[in-house]
Amino acid sequence: MRYQNVYFITGNAYAGKSTMVKLLAEKHNGILCEENYHDVMLPELDKEQFPCLTYTRDLKDWHDFIRRTPEEYEEWMDGVSKECEILELRILNKLIEQEKPVFVDTNISIETLKEIAEPNHVLIMLANPQISVSRFFDRPDREKQFLYRLIMEEPDPDKAMENYRQGLMRINSQAKYDCFLHSGFNVILRDGGRSVLQTLRLVEDALGL
Repeated sequence: MRYQNVYFITGNAYAGKSTMVKLLAEKHNGILCEENYHDVMLPELDKEQFPCLTYTRDLKDWHDFIRRTPEEYEEWMDGVSKECEILELRILNKLIEQEKPVFVDTNISIETLKEIAEPNHVLIMLANPQISVSRFFDRPDREKQFLYRLIMEEPDPDKAMENYRQGLMRINSQAKYDCFLHSGFNVILRDGGRSVLQTLRLVEDALGL
């Protein structure tokens, strides 16, 4: 099955994916599926079927979240992505019944996107993978600042911060970046000298809008 009227943007952190899907949905009178749009289904998930997504839902002490080893963090993130894909496809199967275009900031894997999406309906947006690590706590959003406070509460904040950064480095590795870069889909690289509107035009051209 191919989704004819769905436009997917994927890639790594700090590349501008969230901003672009919002602007596209507004401009083209479409349906917005922004980052983690599958969270609406989280309360009803079975922890046996979705152990990674329900891990944070059922977590009692959030300090355990930041104390995991980098290997555990990477394994969990990989599991989250696979479970998110299942939920996203369930949601999209309902949304495509509507006539509006759908714009998705997606967790769906490259392999699955090649099966379900039109080639020019997928865009990869990439930033230097080091930015995802060095600027992770720069954003003022509530979740990241909550994690920062947890790290600062640890007996050795510097050690806790380094442990967490090592996890971020694993999920934002050069190898993962290269997989996106050479996926075969159109790619837009982050450029700090390019305006949001200029980027939007590039995105529209890449998606045939």
